[in-house]
Amino acid sequence: MKKIVLITLALILMACSGNIKSEFDRNQEKWQAAQVSHYRYSLFVGCFCPFTEKMPLNIEVKDGDVLSMTYADGTPIPATDPEFEFFARYGTMERLFSELEADLAGAADEVTVSYDPTYGFVQTAFIDVIKEAADDELSLTVSGFETLP
Repeated sequence: MKKIVLITLALILMACSGNIKSEFDRNQEKWQAAQVSHYRYSLFVGCFCPFTEKMPLNIEVKDGDVLSMTYADGTPIPATDPEFEFFARYGTMERLFSELEADLAGAADEVTVSYDPTYGFVQTAFIDVIKEAADDELSLTVSGFETLP
């Protein structure tokens, strides 16, 4: 009888846990519900990369499209810049969520994230793709977020 009760309880708990949303899901939904279509933010990309002295990037987004992306000194980053495609992966909040979702799903060995309490966007992320490898870590910091008319 005890076994039947324990098995039943385990099945009920498993069924209920399927409805629990992850922190990632809750914050992505918060971002989507905010319906922010025009915004600006700074993005610091930290890694073992040659461009770190040019950080942070200043990015303006409207309706899911990057309107402008500049280095900290105001220099525009054209599509011909060797780093453009790498930066573009993090050029909108939706893209940040998409990249982070892949990392959390197993593309990286370790992922630590914090989210903006108001809008739910990714505020900081530390990604270690291969725990035992050196110099593959990536950190992302969003600051100066502002909505625009």
